[in-house]
Amino acid sequence: MKQIISFQGELGAYSHQACVEVFAGQEPLPCHSFEGAIAAVKEGRADLAMLPVENSTYGRVADIHALLPESGLHIVGEHFVRVHVNLLGVKGAKLADVKTAMSHTVLLGQSRGFLKEHGIRPETGADTAGSAKHVAELGDPGMAALASELAGELYGLDVLARHIEDNTHNTTRFLVMSPEARRVLPEKNQITTMVFEVRNLPSALYKAMGGFATNGVNMLKLESYMVNGSFKATQFYADVEGHPEDGSLKRALEELDYFTSSMRILGTYPASIFRATLR
Repeated sequence: MKQIISFQGELGAYSHQACVEVFAGQEPLPCHSFEGAIAAVKEGRADLAMLPVENSTYGRVADIHALLPESGLHIVGEHFVRVHVNLLGVKGAKLADVKTAMSHTVLLGQSRGFLKEHGIRPETGADTAGSAKHVAELGDPGMAALASELAGELYGLDVLARHIEDNTHNTTRFLVMSPEARRVLPEKNQITTMVFEVRNLPSALYKAMGGFATNGVNMLKLESYMVNGSFKATQFYADVEGHPEDGSLKRALEELDYFTSSMRILGTYPASIFRATLR
């Protein structure tokens, strides 16, 4: 039986590309919002959700870190998508025909150099795949879209120029979310993701982090954000290397527990092989 993978966006979005790369042959389920993609899994309409959490150029994806802890879902994997921007036009169109390119503001900004060089006017669309769909429906050789090659295949567009992004290292990290936690045994190259709130004590965060340093646990990511719009309640999101049953991480988590008012592990999962290229 095929698995159904929910994601935010239209078919052909980079989130859809992530689904195809990780779950080839499975059924993608496009949703209008991150909340919708999460709800699809919670309601049983999808088996897993593919959610973007951060981009190497633009940082964390807005709102997603606040949604994850309350989603009721568990992280079971990660995947990195190299964001290649392509100029897509209607069948038979040439690069010289294109006067306007439509896409999400982020992709337009990432391709500013190419558009300026070729005298192409940027036009903001709702999203990348939606822009490709609109261009296909419009049928005007003077209008192109900036999107993935997958979007071009889905909407019958020609690739007029490949990989036109200004930043050649632009990458988005995705998390695979499941309704059930997966029991994983301690192994090498694992990541544990957690959220916590520190107690109202002097230097509580500094002391809480000290447990990771003294136990030799590598912290890959630490971000803070307000809870429910309060300036007093700050929640922290952290990715660390290791499994909670590893001696070093176990001791670090025990120290963290002493200095926090709440702490929840969102998942332990294998590190993507992409991380090996970053070392």
